[in-house]
Amino acid sequence: MKIHEYQAKEIFKKYKLPVPNGIVVYNAQEAEEAAKELGTPVVVVKAQVHAGGRGKAGGVKLAKSPEEAGKIASEMIGNRLRTYQNPEGLPINCVLVEAGVNIDKEFYVGLTLDREVSRPVLMVSAAGGMEIEEIAKTNPELIIKEHIDPAIGLLPYQARKIAYKVGITDKNLLSQFVKIAMTLSKMYFELDASLIEINPLVQTKEGEFICLDAKIDFDDNALFRHKDIQELEDTTQIDPLELEAKKWDLNYVKLDGNIGCMVNGAGLAMATMDTIKYYGGEPANFLDVGGTATVERVAAAFKLLLSDPNVKAIFVNIFGGIVRCDRIAGGIIEAAKQVELDRPLIVRLEGTNVELGRKMLEESGLNIIPAKDMADGAQKAVKAAKGKL
Repeated sequence: MKIHEYQAKEIFKKYKLPVPNGIVVYNAQEAEEAAKELGTPVVVVKAQVHAGGRGKAGGVKLAKSPEEAGKIASEMIGNRLRTYQNPEGLPINCVLVEAGVNIDKEFYVGLTLDREVSRPVLMVSAAGGMEIEEIAKTNPELIIKEHIDPAIGLLPYQARKIAYKVGITDKNLLSQFVKIAMTLSKMYFELDASLIEINPLVQTKEGEFICLDAKIDFDDNALFRHKDIQELEDTTQIDPLELEAKKWDLNYVKLDGNIGCMVNGAGLAMATMDTIKYYGGEPANFLDVGGTATVERVAAAFKLLLSDPNVKAIFVNIFGGIVRCDRIAGGIIEAAKQVELDRPLIVRLEGTNVELGRKMLEESGLNIIPAKDMADGAQKAVKAAKGKL
């Protein structure tokens, strides 16, 4: 789960991390009043959306007067911000008006899970203010990493070691940096975060570190322990199809292709998408109905695929282990009663109650294209999406 920058900074404040003074506003007049209240020669107006690369997309702008802050806010609020991460754009419902900071140097600081070694990793770079993905591609040596033992958390010597490597040697600044790094580690574990990022962490000309930006993503599987954090979710920032999937506890991610996939099990879902690409097609989604899918849940998943206008064909690939094939068949039939089946449907069933499932589909009267195995189903789906089946 993602939250907005202003929400992340509220959490930062609770952990006593240094952040600029800022006020969240919802219209131009509030922005103008906020700029007056902050009282700095320059304020920064920041669009609050769940996407990186806001600066390049025009979502972060400087204002040298309250009137200018109001004008910028009026141009942002109510519109959509299109970034390299979200070409379709996300709605800007509010902006953060923040006091200007006298910047001397910028650093990138991030904490996430390194899946290659199954440990959290603290990443710091002196190339702050840039997208970390771009740094990783062009100058990976600029990213200094320190892995963290989850049993004990980040240790002070590790924070000092990484600080020295990025050129933080001043005693006062070093002390501040170590405190910030240790606090981020504490937050990461206490809040069940999947990512904490400060880009940039700025060193001011007055000799202080300030978290100029703040980003926190949370592990969805641990949100039951954090009801207060759950309440921070802004559903306007979530793709409508993904939001609908969330209601039914479906693992769904929208992609750019035109073949809708419904599969049980994440591994089989990945293999299905790989097979579709192998035969020249493009999957329109990742959709795992899970091992305990009910007829109603399968029906909801099927309707989800049909509601995507980009989907030209649907490939249902089920290996019935925990979830029975007859249950999947029942879900497909139920969904077809509620939503018109207007696209080719390729179904491959294997496993528990497979004969019963196949019989149910055959007797349903639905126009279903059977597949004998995954490769056969993927090839038929690719042909169907191209209008050649």
